[in-house]
Amino acid sequence: MGAFRWFSLFVSIWLMCGSAYAERRVALVMGNSAYKSVPKLSNPANDAALVGGMFKKAGFDWIDIRTDLNASEMRKALRDFGGRARDAEVAVIYYAGHGIELDGTNYLIPTDAALETDSDVLDETVGLDRALFAVEPAKQLRLIILDACRDNPFAKTMKRTVAARAIGRGLAKVEPTSPNTMIAFAAKAGSTASDGDSRNSPFAAALVERLPTPGLDLRKAFGFVRDDVLKNTSYKQEPYVYGSLGGDDVALVAAKPISGGPQASPDDAIRRNYELALQLGTRDGWNVFLAQYPDGFYAGLAKGQLNKIAAEEARALAVEKARQAEDEKARLAADRAKKTEQDKAAATAKAAEDARVAAEKAKQVEEAKAAAAEQRRKEIEAAVAKALADKQAAEKKSGSEADQKVAALPSPAPSAEPVQSPRELAKSVQSELRRVGCLANLENGEWSAKSQRSLALFNKYAGTKLDTTLASADALDAIKARSSRVCPLVCDHGFRADGDACVKIACRAGYRVNDDNECEKVQDKKPVATREDATKRDAERRKIEATPAKPQTSGQIVCNSAGCRPVSKGCRLEFRRGGGSANTHTGESVEVCN
Repeated sequence: MGAFRWFSLFVSIWLMCGSAYAERRVALVMGNSAYKSVPKLSNPANDAALVGGMFKKAGFDWIDIRTDLNASEMRKALRDFGGRARDAEVAVIYYAGHGIELDGTNYLIPTDAALETDSDVLDETVGLDRALFAVEPAKQLRLIILDACRDNPFAKTMKRTVAARAIGRGLAKVEPTSPNTMIAFAAKAGSTASDGDSRNSPFAAALVERLPTPGLDLRKAFGFVRDDVLKNTSYKQEPYVYGSLGGDDVALVAAKPISGGPQASPDDAIRRNYELALQLGTRDGWNVFLAQYPDGFYAGLAKGQLNKIAAEEARALAVEKARQAEDEKARLAADRAKKTEQDKAAATAKAAEDARVAAEKAKQVEEAKAAAAEQRRKEIEAAVAKALADKQAAEKKSGSEADQKVAALPSPAPSAEPVQSPRELAKSVQSELRRVGCLANLENGEWSAKSQRSLALFNKYAGTKLDTTLASADALDAIKARSSRVCPLVCDHGFRADGDACVKIACRAGYRVNDDNECEKVQDKKPVATREDATKRDAERRKIEATPAKPQTSGQIVCNSAGCRPVSKGCRLEFRRGGGSANTHTGESVEVCN
């Protein structure tokens, strides 16, 4: 309560003494011409001198005229002027130079601005709001005059950091929020102003002609300025004023008193105090005003202002409650979303753990199967080794009994097949080796070194580890399990492998089989054979035919008109010549057995 009494006392003194102060008028005039990054402007410095002289003639108490200001100088000038405006009734700022509008906000451009990108506007210019802040303390009239609507050269070269960012022509429309505030533009929003062909711009010339008229209301004065500029620019440039004033006339220069004229009305003091309370705009200020003036027209207005403040407070309270409700709603939604994510993460983790456990169990089952199979293999190998040892012992004991039957070898699973003798078993293994292409000889039941090499060849290409020293039931089962050829097919010169058989290579007319077993073109021009060459070739041929051919190695194939088959054991291939001339011979390879 004590704080309120001190505040009430202060406001009462302010209201009672405000009318006692003499009207004080201050002005700040700025003109920027010498720009460093764009061409120089000819008129702003001249316009600043012209308008500053007008304020001097109008009797302003304090005038500051500045030209060609950089960014720091402009900010300092506005800061100093704001201090002057606190003790003034009327505060006026005039600016001539370049200005720019970015996303609906106006900026005044100092002489050192480069503005290479649109983001540089925030750092290198001075916002119009800064000028409004400087004139706001004035008690009766706050006026800003902007002769800065020229076609801006910075906007043409400025790089856009955001494609959707708007940079307009001229300046944007401004609606002042403080009472008794006016902003006058040399051209209406979105249009540009002209510098004219003379020393001063058309707008500055009209200002110094109309504004100093004693007693002329500013609204009428700016209306006359508009008419003059339209006329002097052939209706291409139209000045515009934003903001509003009260019902009373407000003149930049007061009317000269008339001798014997009417005395000032007592309501003038009440009106001025009402305007002071309106400028303060608080509940305490209006309560002090009503305590001083409880009745009358202005008392009713003051009560209306209190109701307006109460409604605004109620609206702010409702907005705050709505905001809190929205925040709570958003918090609950976030909590639900967080819980959903946690549940989802837990389900995912559980599924992953179940999959891991299942994989671990499957791995254990596979390892158990592999261990069982390995144990079974070892048991079979041990049984085979024992049977071989028993056989060798029995052969030593019986001596001449070569055909003695050997007990059947133990197998992993009981077999329904009858027990075979070692000779029959060897013959069966040889037959199967021949079927899969690993043995060229006919089966004879003798398990010789050639049969052992054939089983080793099967091990190589089938990836098995069968014992090659004897024909066993395991080897027979392993070879029978192969449904197709295992060992590679080897064909003679002039033949090629076709599946499981060798077929003769047939070359088209004019081609023959070369040493690489490929068809090549026969040369058109052949050397003419002499009788001596023919005699020499016949002698060599008879020598080759007289030399017995060596038997074919295992795995070779003989082909004739009846088909292809492996060369029999103990047999060899010979070339039997047919008919032909002295220089060419025909024939075929045949199998010769001793």
